[in-house]
Amino acid sequence: MSDSLNFTGTNDRLPPQNIEAEEAILGGILLDPEAMERVVDILSPEAFYINAHKDIYQATLWLYNQNKPTDLLSVTSWLTDNDLLVRVGGRNKLATLVDRTVSAVNIDALAEMVMDKYLSRKLISTGNEILKLGFEQSKPLVERLDVAEQKIFSIRHQSQLDNEPEILGDISVRVFSEIQKIAETGELPGVPTGFYDLDAMLGGGFQPGDLIVVGGRPSMGKSSFCHQIALNISRTYQSPTMIFSLEMSKEDINKRFLVSETKIEIKRLRSGSLSESQWEVLAGAVKDLAEIPLLIDDQSCPSVTEIRSKVRKAIAKHGQLKLVVIDYLQLMADGSDAFLVQKIGEITRQLKLLARECKLPIILLSQLNRGVEGRNNKRPLLSDVRESGRIEEDADIVLGLYRDEYYSPDSLDRGIAEVIILKYRNGPTGTVKLLFDPMYTQFKNLASSKNS
Repeated sequence: MSDSLNFTGTNDRLPPQNIEAEEAILGGILLDPEAMERVVDILSPEAFYINAHKDIYQATLWLYNQNKPTDLLSVTSWLTDNDLLVRVGGRNKLATLVDRTVSAVNIDALAEMVMDKYLSRKLISTGNEILKLGFEQSKPLVERLDVAEQKIFSIRHQSQLDNEPEILGDISVRVFSEIQKIAETGELPGVPTGFYDLDAMLGGGFQPGDLIVVGGRPSMGKSSFCHQIALNISRTYQSPTMIFSLEMSKEDINKRFLVSETKIEIKRLRSGSLSESQWEVLAGAVKDLAEIPLLIDDQSCPSVTEIRSKVRKAIAKHGQLKLVVIDYLQLMADGSDAFLVQKIGEITRQLKLLARECKLPIILLSQLNRGVEGRNNKRPLLSDVRESGRIEEDADIVLGLYRDEYYSPDSLDRGIAEVIILKYRNGPTGTVKLLFDPMYTQFKNLASSKNS
């Protein structure tokens, strides 16, 4: 067998497996040159119950990633060169796989069946590990629950192949294919924010796994900016995004969205003093927003553990999230604590790990130091992000928001907001200008951006 999973306590029952399906898959790959393409995104080597089957599939996988044929002769040669042919049963084993296979017509369904058996074995093993956690009274319950939840979450998402170490050559081939696709389609990778110039500077938008910190002094509009990005993305993709609002209620966020959509002043919404035509506009906006799968959580000061749990549950219930927004960082830590900097650092590190685990970008809002107010040029600097040491290290992107008219009412840049890229791990820094309508707390692309 190939499994190193824990099956104690199963009353000696045979773990779930389907040897015939494994043999049919390998025989189909050896017979049909196009079969590998149909299973490579479904099936991981660990899914095979028999060690020999795992080795053979690993050989076909290596050949496929090198754009080489996966026929009987090529696989036999690879196994021989890597001193594995005898271990898998020799040439007779490979010949038997081919002889027993009629065609590869159902190979994708068989691959899903083998993965299903593998995940069932993982579930049994994980159940035994969770059972042990229940007896580990030396650890806090919340930590054990988080570990247990993470184990279950990893199984649910095992359909995405395990993130195993990969050799440089295979990575290079895959990256080359991705670059080719971009060149052919013109579609940049990433999740577009809806702000064209910002997306262009970020190479197409935010990348899955990115931690993006957005900083700004009060009244710069950072909450509205980030909430609007979440709405843009959810509307564009019709995919779920999620906002954790630690300061503002979900009803207030919803009212801001309605103000932005309807151009009806917030005081009218709060008082209900709307004209007949405004009621119609409002009803239309409510109907439109009801079609957008944006999730809002307004629990006060949740821990990273609670946020992680809610993100996992949201993915399990609604599907892969496109974006998570957390508003804002300093409310997640006790500001009176002498170890605030360390707490902030631990929070940003854990959120970065969560972004990578769940393969989604996370926007984290942060306050700026009051030292900004003492400078002539009040545009934010990277060092202005409060408790910035670990934030600078963990964040892939740091954005600073600035509106000159807030400090200089007669500014020539009235109605202009600057999004300053203070750090970009994968590219240059710079500044993007957007229109800002304070009456409706709405950011817009500049007219020149729309025409470009």
